[in-house]
Amino acid sequence: MLSYFRRRTKNSVRTSGLADIGSGAERRPTLEEEIVLPHRAPGSPRKSRQQILSGKPIRYYRPQGSREIRHLIDEGFQAFNAGRLSEACQIFTEKMLAPANNTTIGLTIAGALTPAGLGGCVIEMMDRGLVDFVISTGANLYHDLHYALNFTLTRGSPFLDDVQLYEEGVIRIYDVLFPATVLLETDAYIREFLNRSGLNGPLATSEFHYRLGRDLLDHFPGCEEHSIVARAALAGVPLYTSSPGDSSIGMNVAYHELMNDSSLMIDPNKDVNEVCALVLAGQQNGCLILGGGSPKNFYLQAQPTLWEVYGIPKGGNDYFIQITTDQVVWGGLSGATPAEAVSWGKVNPGVLPDTVVAYCDSTIAFPLFCEYAIGSPTGRRPRKELLAQREQLVADLKREAKAVLQNKTLEA
Repeated sequence: MLSYFRRRTKNSVRTSGLADIGSGAERRPTLEEEIVLPHRAPGSPRKSRQQILSGKPIRYYRPQGSREIRHLIDEGFQAFNAGRLSEACQIFTEKMLAPANNTTIGLTIAGALTPAGLGGCVIEMMDRGLVDFVISTGANLYHDLHYALNFTLTRGSPFLDDVQLYEEGVIRIYDVLFPATVLLETDAYIREFLNRSGLNGPLATSEFHYRLGRDLLDHFPGCEEHSIVARAALAGVPLYTSSPGDSSIGMNVAYHELMNDSSLMIDPNKDVNEVCALVLAGQQNGCLILGGGSPKNFYLQAQPTLWEVYGIPKGGNDYFIQITTDQVVWGGLSGATPAEAVSWGKVNPGVLPDTVVAYCDSTIAFPLFCEYAIGSPTGRRPRKELLAQREQLVADLKREAKAVLQNKTLEA
């Protein structure tokens, strides 16, 4: 009720009471009036939109392989979760990136990491061949487009008045702020891309994101330095989304179907088979998991799909590194340990010493991890460029699965 607030009009400041309500309907403040919430100190100023968005721009931080950070992680991160992060860095650089192991490495991304500026770390890892394919929430790839289109996201506060932000047209992701027009203009670009792309029929998200990345490169030269989607297209890294309808990209694809009678359809079956084919083709397989969620499971389910569905006993992942704040006790997939994954055939039981979970915020741990990896002797390797090999690898999967089926028929 209005009587619980102090309000300031253009001409006076007063405390409203029961007289404001009287016997009639409650009076609502006009747009010219400021509602000061009870937790706000009396007289605290209302900020303008310009003031709200006056923080430093959030940039895509690009790690450079700092010797100081490598020394800190090797010598200073000795126990508890610091020790687990140090262990993760060593497993990644000394085993997963060892040339003799020829590990196919999948990176999974959950949580709002691109708005926080971590896309630069992903770009650097892709460019150096340190990750071979990526599975992300659609939201991370959508917000990545803001950087490709040269929009600005700024540092802010998580303690702002969200009602005022709504009135001022400002979007908040915890302490990341940007104008709502960024969403509208990014949406407009996606719809323009869909119209000119001529894409039709069922499509894997890897193909969709490749076409989107090529369009960005054509229309915004140089954006590959600031966009995961554009860099992946250039580097031949497949980008997958485990839940394509659960993002603004998917929302605009839905618009394209409804309003333009498009037959374009994101086909999750193609994604499932492509990821299985990439894993099957790997000499060794390893994952780097940021957060958890749907991208984590979408990667890990490849191994059960191979043995449980197609009858191909790949044997489970050889390496498992996760950075997460979730806990195993809640029973969710995000907190599930590599030991638990053994029972599903997702992780090879003989390699548990080469698995690690660091319970840490990815916005802290991942930049440190990347600095360590890039500064290591194995900090660059030839890119596998799996994007161009997808069709052949899926054909190999189909041929092997059919051979298994034929053998079972003969044995019966």
